[in-house]
Amino acid sequence: MSTVIEPAAVATRARQILETWQADEEWARLWDSCAKYSSDWDDFYGYPIILDYDAVADAPALFTETTRVLALKSAVYELTGGDEKAAELAQPVPVDVMSHALTAQFTVLSRIQDRTGIRFVHATDMEDGFAGGTWNPGDFTHQAYRAAFGPVNDRFWIDEAETERRRKILDEVYAGIGVTERGRKAAILSAAAA
Repeated sequence: MSTVIEPAAVATRARQILETWQADEEWARLWDSCAKYSSDWDDFYGYPIILDYDAVADAPALFTETTRVLALKSAVYELTGGDEKAAELAQPVPVDVMSHALTAQFTVLSRIQDRTGIRFVHATDMEDGFAGGTWNPGDFTHQAYRAAFGPVNDRFWIDEAETERRRKILDEVYAGIGVTERGRKAAILSAAAA
């Protein structure tokens, strides 16, 4: 980070941010919108790394983890005077993917931002690595999260090495049905016809 900030300061502000968002009149609508968006929550290398993933059953806990991380990111953004790169914290892949579902609720998020004066911060072009997955136990994100919210949910907080191990398994499974390059190419119909 270009501006030095302490995890404890981020944690304090993140708790305040999340409480402010949760008090907003449209917070329940944001949750409902994300929950209903589950039919579009398909991807090849994000959610499938969760053991026995279930889009409906996992949604509440993923929403909680994601909004907490977004609060941390918004806190860093504020505390660094708007440093977007610093605010793009390392995070586990499932949380990163859920943040895309959440930020797809653009109109509701915009109104919540307007009312609260707090920016939701998510910049894919500022992420390190492909689709996130750069989180590791003990890093800055982990320290700030623990200070703000307690222990992470181990079901979703899959570290960088384990993420890659699981993705390699998926590489092999998907190649057999014509999905390659980590989901960026798909020749499923061609593979099925062969």
